[in-house]
Parts: sequence; C-alpha cells; structure tokens
Amino acid sequence: MAKKDIVIGEGTDRRTFIKTTGAATIYSAATLNMGFANPLFSGSKETLKVGLVGCGGRGTGAASQAISADPDTVLYAMADIFEDRLNSSLEILKKTHAEKVQVDKERQFIGFDAFQKLIDSGVDVVLLACPPGFRPDHLTAAIDAGKHVFYEKPVAVDAPGVRKVLAAAKKAKEKNLSMVSGFCFRYDLPKQALYGKVLAGDIGEIKAVSTTRNGGELWYKERQPDWNDMEYHMRNWYYYNWLSGDFLVEMFVHSLDMITWAMGDKMPKTATGTGGRQWRTDEKYGNIYDHFALEYEYDNGVKGYAFTRQQNGGSSKNSVEIMGTDGNALYEGTRHEITGKNPWRYQGEENDMYQSEHDALFKSIRQGNGINDGEMAANSTLMGVMSRTAAYTGQTVTWEEVMNSTNVLGPDSYSWDLEYQGPKIAVPGVTR
Repeated sequence: MAKKDIVIGEGTDRRTFIKTTGAATIYSAATLNMGFANPLFSGSKETLKVGLVGCGGRGTGAASQAISADPDTVLYAMADIFEDRLNSSLEILKKTHAEKVQVDKERQFIGFDAFQKLIDSGVDVVLLACPPGFRPDHLTAAIDAGKHVFYEKPVAVDAPGVRKVLAAAKKAKEKNLSMVSGFCFRYDLPKQALYGKVLAGDIGEIKAVSTTRNGGELWYKERQPDWNDMEYHMRNWYYYNWLSGDFLVEMFVHSLDMITWAMGDKMPKTATGTGGRQWRTDEKYGNIYDHFALEYEYDNGVKGYAFTRQQNGGSSKNSVEIMGTDGNALYEGTRHEITGKNPWRYQGEENDMYQSEHDALFKSIRQGNGINDGEMAANSTLMGVMSRTAAYTGQTVTWEEVMNSTNVLGPDSYSWDLEYQGPKIAVPGVTR
C-alpha cells in the first residue's frame, strides 16, 4: 500500500496508529472517516460524471484535479452566476483536458439557481467552489440528491450555516457519500509527517500554538457601467463578509485549521481578539477588515495565538509554531522541523496537496468507502467565525455562544434586483 493510500478508520486510536505505521504514512489522518461499502461504484469502472459549481480560478483548478484523479471521469456539467466566467473556465479546461470535457450547451447553467440545475443534470460528483456564503445550501442540496461532493473551504460564513453543514455531513454518513473539503494542508505530506510526530508526543505536552499569515492585498475588480449593486458585490465577493466571511474566515481559516490539527481537533473554550481597517479605508473594500490578532484558551490551559494582515508594503510570513515541554515544531514556507529533545526535519516525498485531496475523494468513491470530513471542516470554519466575532465585538466569546448563535450575515434569497448591503463595518466595543 502506498503511503498516501493509508487512512484511519472509525475506532482507530490516532496515537496508536501513528506509532505503528510511522507519521509519514498518514493520509489526512485527522479527517477521514470511512463508511460501509457503496454498491453503486464499489469496484465499478462506470464513468463518473463531474459537475462544477463556481467557475472561477479555484473552481477551474478543482475541475482539472477532479478529472485527473480517476481515468474514468468526465466533466459533464458546469454552473455559475456569470456566463463569461463559465465560458472562460470551459475554454481553459478544454485546452488541458479536451477528451474529458463533455459539457454540452444544455448542461451549462447560468444564474442563482444554476447549482440546482446542475445537481439535477445526472452528475455523480459535485464540486462546490462558489463564494462561501452559498456553500451550506449548495452542499445540503447535493447531499440530499445523493451526490458525492468536493467543497471548498470555508464551509459557511456564520454559525447557522455551519449547523447546516453539520446536518448535511451527518446525512452524508448515513448515505455513505464521500465529501471532501478544501482544507488542503491536511493532505500535504510534509505537514502530515510533522503533525504526526506532534500528535505522537515527540515535543511532549503542548503548551502553546501560534500561527501567523501576513501578506499583501488581493484582486479587486473595478465597477463597470452596466453593473448594478448586486453584480458589483458578486464580482467582488471577497470584500463582503456576507459572501466571504471576511478574509479571516475565507483564507486565514487554513492557519486556524492547523492550530486545530495540532490540538488533536479539540476546539478552544474562548477567543479574545481585535482587528480593523488601516489599509482598506476605501468603501470599495466592502465591510471586511485588513488585520486581526487573536488569543485562544483551551480547557487544559493551552493558549493559542493567531496574527494575520493583508496590507501592502509589509513583510510576509506564513507559519505555525507548536511549543511543547520537550521541544518545538515549526512549519514556515518549506521548513517542517522539530527542535529540542527529538530533533527532526522533513526530507521526504513532496506532493501536490490539491491533487491529493481529489485522489482520495475518487478513490473512496471507487472503493465504496465514504470519506467524510464534514465535522472537521465545520469546526475549523466555526473557529474562524468565533475569531471574527471576538474581533468585531471586542469581547471574549465562548465556543458555545458562537455555535448557538442565530446571527445570519446574508439575505434569505438572492436575485439580481436585490438591494442588500450586508452588515455595517464592525467597530470593536460597539458592534454586538
């Protein structure tokens, strides 16, 4: 069995598994839950029909990786709210995967209801890469229809959305459907090896975890004369927390997930933080912040710290440091190492983590063993929502408060004529 093929089944003790097989053999060890045999595709050579919902850059990449993961797959349908984006994605995919792209015109769906039309078009696997505000409803619809799903991170932008995803994940387990999230660092071999050693006790008892992700500004699309407010918001969805969750939830959630991974998927008891807009002072940047700083406290007294900013002109960093009684574990760039009592540096195999998560998804479908990382993805997303809530309000918030929150950021439904501005820019100490 190849290293990347090994998974942990339900009832397997993680630490025992690590010590028995070696950290480098873990394949998404903290996330994969295997179900019972699926008679539909187990051992089958039947062609799997893939549908893509959300045809931006990430969606186009996901489609390419999905149809590369299994020799008997085709891209069968595509959906987006914008026709130009679908056409651009389709053109790219035809150039790179001509024989596997079979998206006839009648299976090119446009509009806010395009996702449901795609789900009903006869696809077997649905790739969800729309803005996160749509994710809970899209995922629920796909699972209700009995489809296997790859869904990008984060899974929602607020707690009610997270609860929808948890319900969908439970239903997927009952149906033995595979659902794999875009928390791709869980599929990175160097990080699997590093975290495997941490969870096996190589740095002793964990005392603190710190993560930093600092970088510059991202894309922005200037408003065009024929765009109304809704189209402008949708074209620049990243800058509206009711669509993206704020950049802390949309992007920094990867770093928060790596804190969670280090803690054995235990969630923090409380979060306290701050944040604001020093760079994004122009109204074109919607209602999101450009920097955050958080502190977390766990039931066992461990502290977590998270720092992130998106501001041009500053230094860049992307790291996680795990501090234990016998040493420290560090990830930064290409460095994956442990210092202290049991020094170690990763020098093993490298992989494409984006491709690996699709390889795992399609292998699980063929074998009839349903991967389901819904609970992990929901918890890591809610940690992002918890962090944003603490920073927006300036208050210390508890996990239970956030999990039970009824605060919904987005509208009940979408249309091109909808006039919806979303929440006002948060002011710590004032915003509830």
